[in-house]
Amino acid sequence: MFVCSGYPPYNGVNTLYVMSPYAGKLLSDEEAIKKYNDENQWGLIVSIDLGECDHEKISSKEHITQFAIDLAKYIDMKRYGEPIVVFFGDHPKVQGYSLVQLIETSLISGHFAEDTDRAFIDVFSCKDFPPEKTAEYTQKYFGAKKMQYCIAFRNI
Repeated sequence: MFVCSGYPPYNGVNTLYVMSPYAGKLLSDEEAIKKYNDENQWGLIVSIDLGECDHEKISSKEHITQFAIDLAKYIDMKRYGEPIVVFFGDHPKVQGYSLVQLIETSLISGHFAEDTDRAFIDVFSCKDFPPEKTAEYTQKYFGAKKMQYCIAFRNI
């Protein structure tokens, strides 16, 4: 577990706990939800990095838009408005669609790098949700052969 401390840290207050394959053991969905609820965390975020995605899926505005709708339903979040999906980028490395879907408890966001067939998705909410299942669902949705994710708890 990687711990980033805010200023001034005092007895764990202003501390961001991050679990990732690089920082230590990831929590199971049950462990993450228990920690979130038992410690009265304010928010939970899962950051998902996908590699070797299905190029047609990450290059499709319609597929990305439907993903936001389907993911919100899958993790039992109420969408606030329609997904915003915009294509931009001056350099091939960053060119692709970006996504923002507001949810009542925060947002789903992402960027899809067409040049490298990678995607970077974040789900942040002050309502608990299963981070591992969310990552696995996202990997399958975009046909990614590679996936890693990390989770963080927010509590300031």
